[in-house]
Amino acid sequence: MSPRRTIVIGDVHGCREELEALLAACEVSKDDEVVFVGDLVAKGPDSQGTVQLIRERGFHAVLGNHDAHVLRIRAGTLDKPPKETHAAVARRLTAADWAFLEACPLYRRLDPALGAIVVHAGFVPGVPFDRQERDAMINIRSLRPDGTWSRKIDDGVPWASKWPGPEHVIFGHDAIRGLQQHPHATGLDTGCVYGRELTALILPERRLVRVKAKRTYSDPGA
Repeated sequence: MSPRRTIVIGDVHGCREELEALLAACEVSKDDEVVFVGDLVAKGPDSQGTVQLIRERGFHAVLGNHDAHVLRIRAGTLDKPPKETHAAVARRLTAADWAFLEACPLYRRLDPALGAIVVHAGFVPGVPFDRQERDAMINIRSLRPDGTWSRKIDDGVPWASKWPGPEHVIFGHDAIRGLQQHPHATGLDTGCVYGRELTALILPERRLVRVKAKRTYSDPGA
């Protein structure tokens, strides 16, 4: 039987208290499927507690770029010293936390009846899902006029504005642009860790629920 509701939650970045408040505001029950758009960790006050809560509640997540960064710290594959914010996360994660992050896919299709797919950053229009670049799926923000992708917001238009469907893409990553609502894509990174809001999208009704950040934990330029 399909879950009663599917709740997709934007970038948490270790803001566990706000996450707990959002789950309460959504009145999450054991029948609901809860999926996170990635970036569970880094920049916020309690990355380990956030991952622990998500895995212990049986929730799901796709891989975000900051999650991938701490995984690379553990694997020793970074080509430069890590930022201390990420190194601190890596020191605190438990074996169960690492296993959870390592198992996060790059994207997750939701119940077929919803016609939706969750990814951290996005997709390049016109490229089949199985041929999308990993780097793009966790870092894309914009599309240039020639159709190539960019990490920058000032290097083209929002990729989601050009996404043709038919599957509706739910994503995060782009806190600068904030909430994005396009015909075939919804962006949920509303910058909680930067003192703004943590946002959930409840399906199938496509209702948005938001909670305010308790304070500013990180500078957007950091």
